[in-house]
This record gives sequence, structure tokens and C-alpha cells, in this order.
Amino acid sequence: MQSVAPTPTPTPEPTPAPEVAFSASGDNLIHGSIYLQAQRRTSDGSYDFGPLYEQVAPFYARQDLNFINQETLVNDELEPSHYPYFSSPGAVGRAAYDIGFRLFGTSNNHIYDKGTAGIAATLRFWEGVPEDALAFGLWENGDEMEIPLYEENGITFACLAYTQYTNGIPTPADSPAHVILTSETDLIEAQIKKARTLADVVLVSVHWGTEDSHTVTDGQKLLAQQMADWGADLIIGTHPHVLQSAQWLDCQDGRHSFVAYSLGNFVSAQSKPDQLIGAVFGCTFEKDSSGKVELQEPRFYPVVTHYGAGYSNIKAWFLEDYTADQALSHGVRTDYPYFNYDYIKQVVSENLPAEFLA
Repeated sequence: MQSVAPTPTPTPEPTPAPEVAFSASGDNLIHGSIYLQAQRRTSDGSYDFGPLYEQVAPFYARQDLNFINQETLVNDELEPSHYPYFSSPGAVGRAAYDIGFRLFGTSNNHIYDKGTAGIAATLRFWEGVPEDALAFGLWENGDEMEIPLYEENGITFACLAYTQYTNGIPTPADSPAHVILTSETDLIEAQIKKARTLADVVLVSVHWGTEDSHTVTDGQKLLAQQMADWGADLIIGTHPHVLQSAQWLDCQDGRHSFVAYSLGNFVSAQSKPDQLIGAVFGCTFEKDSSGKVELQEPRFYPVVTHYGAGYSNIKAWFLEDYTADQALSHGVRTDYPYFNYDYIKQVVSENLPAEFLA
């Protein structure tokens, strides 16, 4: 009688380690020419911001979690306005959500531009977006130690945001919420240390530095190291409107944190060449079998805000999709004829370490 070999037990497929493909984008700075163009695309007075982002949208669809610094108030209540006191139509926030942004930093120098009414209106706007979006950086009075958390693919992020400036405007006395200034280091330390106990990743957005300067100040370096030692894993800098450098930071507890000192502008209608050159930061967070999460493969994807003569047809482009001919047609060349594709590459290479360029 012929024996029958037992059926081998299949080897189970290993469970993949939880990971999150993460991105961070710089200032979403909505000047009047941007929202007026969006309004002219419609016939009913509403706004269509889709074309502003259409060239970069596929990138965000490929990521698991996307952060952006929302540089201006966003709401459906106040009349739109631009420099020096910004308020943007709610449609721009919805457009950013539609292309994949889920984390919105709201701590920056323009958050007090419309006083209490602006703060209240922007809070109401962000409370009305879908539940899978988180706006953070405005703290309701007394809730400063309620750390905002966001979970993606089994990894929990604590989300904190601070600003060095408020456009010269003090916190309104009757405001329902306020920002935390970078000078409030005792509170920042307490928040980061608590966040470290609650989350796998402590993400910090900080609005700091000197406008239009590629130089990282000693104050930025000091605060970055302090925040890393307190427990921050990733520090995303904004405000200068131009690119600044990035580096790994060695922490007192043996961890390694990463800081991008300034991502520059994501979109804007600013008028100087370097203000039109920014970068999107990307990395992967992976959790190992012990539950430890590591930031892996930090990299930068340069971006260009393009417009034609008279700030026409403003649009964000990744540099890898942008062409030399487009650079030669850029409206900024009217006043700065040296702006071209090689100049863009030069600004990127001078300010972002080559090891981190995608």
C-alpha cells in the first residue's frame, strides 16, 4: 500500500512592519492674486483652487500622511484679504484637503491678523472639515496640555506647533485660543515631554528665523537641539519664505532627531526669485517588533511656484517636472532676469545637503 505524504503546512507570510510614508510642505501663502484667480475660474463667485495644486497633487496621493503649514487664516466667514493682514477663502483649505493634506499647522505670524473674529472663524472652519483632518497650533485657553494626536497605519503622531512671531499683534484679550511663542520654553518643554509619553512620533512645526534669509540663526539651532533633547523626533521649520538647511540631531537619550530649518514657500505670489523656490520634505516612519519607531530616508523634493507676466496662472510645480523653458517664461524675470533653471538648481544645492536630495 502506497503511503501518502503529509501535506506540508504553508509558511505564514511575515506581518509587514507598520510604516507611514510622510510628507511636510512649507508655507501655503495665499496672496490676493491667488484667490482672485481662483474666483475668476467660477461664474458664481465661489473659488476653484484646483489648478493651483494640480501639478503636485499626484505626489500627495502616494503618501500616507501629509502636513502643510497653512500660513493664512482659512474660513468661510470673513472677506478674503491679503498682505499684510491675510484671510483666505475656505475653499483653499478644502482644496488642500482634497489633494491629500491631513495635518494643518496653524501657528504662524499671520494667525492673529484678523483679531478675535479671525481666530474664531478659522477654528470653526477646521472643526467643520472631515474627522480625518487635524489642524493644530491654536490652543484653547486652559487646554495647553491636551496634546493633539493623530494615528496612521498603526503609528501615533503627537502634533505640536509654535511660532516666534505674530505680525506684531498681541493675543487678543477676548480670544478663544492662542498660539504658543518660541520664547515660552518651559511650556514647550512640558508639552514635548508629555507628547513623548503618548505617541510613537513627536512632530513639531515651528515658525521661526529671519525672513528672506538662508542663514540658520543661533536661536533656531539652540531651540531645535532643546526640542530634540526634550523628545521631538521631527522638527519642520517655516517662516523665512526661502530654503534653509537640514540636519540630524543627536539627542541626550541616544535618539536621533531630524530638523528641516525652513522649507520655504509651498505656494505664494511673492516677487523675489528665492521666495519662489521651496521644498517638500519626505520620509518614512517604520515601527519595529519592539514598538520602536524610526525616521528613515529623509529627503527633499524641490518645488517652484510658477507664474507668468503680472502674476498670471500661479501654479506649484515639482522641480523634477519643471523645465528650463518654463523658467525662462517666469514672470519674476521682468525684475530679475537672472532667474532661470540653473539658478533654481543653484539655490537648492547651496541650501539643502546633497545627501538629503531626492
